[in-house]
Amino acid sequence: MHIAVSGSIATDHLMAFPGRFTDQLIPDQLAHVSLSFLVDDLEVRRGGVAANITYGLGLLGLTPLLVGSVGPDFGEYEVWLKEHGVDTSAVRESHTAQTARFLCITDEDSNQIAAFYAGAMSEAREIDLALSAARDRPDLVLVCANDPAAMLRHTRQAKELGIPFAADPSQQLARLTGEEAAELVDGATWLFTNEYEAALLAERTGRTREDILKRVGTWVTTLGRRGVRIERDGEPELLVGAVRRDRITDPTGAGDGFRAGFLAAVARGLPLIAAARLGCAVAASVLDTVGPQGYEADRGRLAESVRGAYGARAAEQLGPLLGQGA
Repeated sequence: MHIAVSGSIATDHLMAFPGRFTDQLIPDQLAHVSLSFLVDDLEVRRGGVAANITYGLGLLGLTPLLVGSVGPDFGEYEVWLKEHGVDTSAVRESHTAQTARFLCITDEDSNQIAAFYAGAMSEAREIDLALSAARDRPDLVLVCANDPAAMLRHTRQAKELGIPFAADPSQQLARLTGEEAAELVDGATWLFTNEYEAALLAERTGRTREDILKRVGTWVTTLGRRGVRIERDGEPELLVGAVRRDRITDPTGAGDGFRAGFLAAVARGLPLIAAARLGCAVAASVLDTVGPQGYEADRGRLAESVRGAYGARAAEQLGPLLGQGA
């Protein structure tokens, strides 16, 4: 399966605060918040949801197409992605803006406060998905967080071209109107959200969970430490527990890692439960490292992780993707 991923490409500036954000909040002063956090660490890492997902897909043996907009500072990053199996031929370079920046502070409870500078990402709306499809038609287009106009354009183009698409609006739900959110979701083969985004999607669109399920093929909701929930209209929900970690090094990009593992298994025609288990194993690998692209998807270790969390039979089921030794 050839997968195109449309979304953000960014540089992440990740900081660690040795305390709890909640300890700094005064209940009767929440209307006038003015806070500054002295952080202990700063890590500058490659990121952006589309780049993170294609990185993971590349590690798992696919050659995903990255669709997004960057600045003239992208050169070294592009080499990195190509070295890890990513096709960057659909990446557009801006002549006026730098590559997007993600700034995030994480406290000791893994709560996060973040800001995002769009930069060149705001020009992603200029990318014509139809041109890329004419050269090498994808089997699936994943539309994830990006310039909102680009998200809408690429969703519309996938529908017009008759290409199955996956909707992953994530952080941009806060910027979308109800009509826009509904348009991004309606007709999706796959819908990805976390638990909070699932509730926000329902609030934005004015729809119930049942209404949304009638308009998508499969709804995949990540539940953090509790794993993942998979739903289809008229079928019992499937719950898969997370791969446990006693210590989390950095939560940034775990959801992107899950999507990469999940879609890599789907691309190989594996069952949903196997896809969810691999997604959870890749997400756990992300949690072990700093930054969303700091991990290596060693197939032996992934097989061991799956075996430890779900049993030998689950690892064997992923043998076509992780190798016969699984």
